[in-house]
Amino acid sequence: MQVIQLLNTQVHNLSMQETLQKVDYAIKQKKQLHHTVVNAGKIVAMQEDVDLRKSVNEANIINADGQAVIWASKILRKPLKERVAGVDLMGNLVEMAAKKGYKIYLLGAKEEVVTRLVNIYEDKFGKDLIAGFRNGYFKKEEEEEIVNDIIESKAQMLFVAISSPFKENFLYRHREALRQVNFIMGVGGSFDVYAGEVKRAPIWMQKIGMEWFFRFIQEPKRMWRRYLVGNSKFIYLVFKEKLQKPA
Repeated sequence: MQVIQLLNTQVHNLSMQETLQKVDYAIKQKKQLHHTVVNAGKIVAMQEDVDLRKSVNEANIINADGQAVIWASKILRKPLKERVAGVDLMGNLVEMAAKKGYKIYLLGAKEEVVTRLVNIYEDKFGKDLIAGFRNGYFKKEEEEEIVNDIIESKAQMLFVAISSPFKENFLYRHREALRQVNFIMGVGGSFDVYAGEVKRAPIWMQKIGMEWFFRFIQEPKRMWRRYLVGNSKFIYLVFKEKLQKPA
């Protein structure tokens, strides 16, 4: 896999289809793939958060989740093939799991959200898909019990819908214990989207890189710092690196 070095971050230059193929191969070979994604906000956080940087950069596959990362790669003359949004990847992987008989474990979100998502998936794909599930509200001392439950479920795929940097650090911290789970991935707010709790931006907004703005206008008080401040810092970092390393 070609690795692009971008603002102290590694990003694998993979398409959606290539990523799906690698996940399927790992499951067939009974190997583990630790997956994560990066967007503008996470890359900004990684500049100072050493633990987050380590948890992300040591993953087996790192996809570009945000369109801003694709633009940055082109500005810095390290072009990535395409955006592989975590929410879309999760949707494609769940369909793959249902088709091929793989089992999934859902960890995260509020109890009512994850329960609703389980019901949606069972109605759509059948009860054999879900190996187990749990909400994302727990204390650190409960983690070992949760990890054991995931292992005992015999799931091939684990999706963790908890905010950053907790999900990245959780998966990095427990990836050895979870080595029998062939694919582990942090999916942020994806459970909320698929459970119908949060509306996703129209396709045209996704294509022009304005999905963040749609999310911002839904919850401006909660999202203003993440997007307005975070995006501004990201733009600064991109052009700082551009000026330091002229073509």
